[in-house]
Amino acid sequence: MLESVDILYLLDLFGVAVFAISGALTAGRKSLDLLGVVIIAVVTAVGGGTTRDLLLDRHPIFWIADPIYLLVILVAALLTIWYTQYQNPPEKALLLADALGLAVFTILGAQITQEVVSNGVIIVIMAAITGTVGGLIRDILSGEIPLILRRDIYATAALVGATIYLLLQVPRLDSTLTIILGMLVVIGLRLAAIQWNLHLPRFKLRE
Repeated sequence: MLESVDILYLLDLFGVAVFAISGALTAGRKSLDLLGVVIIAVVTAVGGGTTRDLLLDRHPIFWIADPIYLLVILVAALLTIWYTQYQNPPEKALLLADALGLAVFTILGAQITQEVVSNGVIIVIMAAITGTVGGLIRDILSGEIPLILRRDIYATAALVGATIYLLLQVPRLDSTLTIILGMLVVIGLRLAAIQWNLHLPRFKLRE
């Protein structure tokens, strides 16, 4: 049987693949060349984790320590290019996969941060950075207003999920259970926002 560590690692690779696909699709919509597609896929997939590791002074950076992440990104990007030549990408499936990827990155980001610091606020912030900064870099490079700066509940889902994950540790629940519940919170909030168009209040300056 797979141990929990193996499952988390596989989930992490899945999250990397999903975010790489997201980056590749964004690059395709901007008609970038092959190198551009790969670059956008890479920064989308590992941008958040890299930022976290740099801020925590955690070395070597995770994808340098384990280059399999880069291989997964490359394969995911190339398969995306090939697939979209014949079929339109399934938007609903990708939204679901993106929500799962966000959940995985957020909770694993919280776990990794806990190995370095114990302050709950820092852990939640680093968890959100892990889950969202890759998409932020992707949008900036693509000339789009970053998703986390719009009204969409995206970074908010990561912040809430990471907070719940930490709070569930107070009664000393099983670690696997806290991970699953934390991820479910992120996925649930993100999918609810998509389904019912939920968003934070908008600030608009009156002229």
